[in-house]
Amino acid sequence: MQTNLQSLSPTQFVFVLPSAASINHLVVFLLPGTVLPETHAATVHIRFPSRGSFQLLGAISAAKPSAIFRVRAMAGDAQSLADGEVTLGISVEDVASVDAQLASLPSVPAPPLPHLEGALVRAGRSVDTLLLAQRVIGNAFNYLGSFSIAVQGEEVVPLKAFREWWVKFEKKVEYDPTFLERETE
Repeated sequence: MQTNLQSLSPTQFVFVLPSAASINHLVVFLLPGTVLPETHAATVHIRFPSRGSFQLLGAISAAKPSAIFRVRAMAGDAQSLADGEVTLGISVEDVASVDAQLASLPSVPAPPLPHLEGALVRAGRSVDTLLLAQRVIGNAFNYLGSFSIAVQGEEVVPLKAFREWWVKFEKKVEYDPTFLERETE
């Protein structure tokens, strides 16, 4: 987890991510207690080492405080992910402007994960997607926070801790597919 954003302006920020070739997915979320006004949203952009311009990935907002982006699929070719730094850009803008930008993105439905398909649905009733995402991210944040270490003045979490969380999370879903539907855990 990286929280070392650099401010370019009061509404534009970047994260520089080393080792582009090792990045498969990016998760962007508002930290607990962070408030983004309902009149604004934050667009999420990426710039690969071999490309000069930023590419729009999506957005987060008060209504959608987290998003996962599959970076390897967006890179397209091995050259785009050659060793170097990936820059993640965040721009806070009014909702109308963000909506207009998002309308330009191609709409591609994500394939279902076979081992989890239907696991979070009970008796024909599904949990609100936003609430479900918040509970998953909250679970990960709480678990991974205990592994946080300071490296050169930044808080980092070893990738091994994330792998351990994922294995435990999958086992928990297999054991009790409805645990995220309950109000408290």
